Amino acid sequence: MSGRLTTHVLDTALGKPARGLAIDLFRIEGETRTLIRSVVTNADGRVDGPMLEGIAFEVGTYELLFHACDYLRATGVKLPEPAFLDVIPLRFGIADAGSHYHVPLLLSPFSYSTYRGS
Repeated sequence: MSGRLTTHVLDTALGKPARGLAIDLFRIEGETRTLIRSVVTNADGRVDGPMLEGIAFEVGTYELLFHACDYLRATGVKLPEPAFLDVIPLRFGIADAGSHYHVPLLLSPFSYSTYRGS
């Protein structure tokens, strides 16, 4: 079984999935960041399919960039200028290329949290 990387975003302020939030996935090697994929969340706050899987899913360091401010402004939430949260970077390691890594984001205009899910 090969591993895969998945994510989803929940808007905890609105109590629903974060539809239309842009996410970029990078591989980090030393000082080099390589863009692997850019996606936008669907109506369920998820991405249509894994962010990374198969032979591309390798042990290493990765970063997900969640474009929170653009999403929050699109929902009509009043935000200060500049907004407290803009782009949220989550840098994490994949140590087992045969496992499922699920990296969700719980988001509100002034906070966020994440965890390794299943």
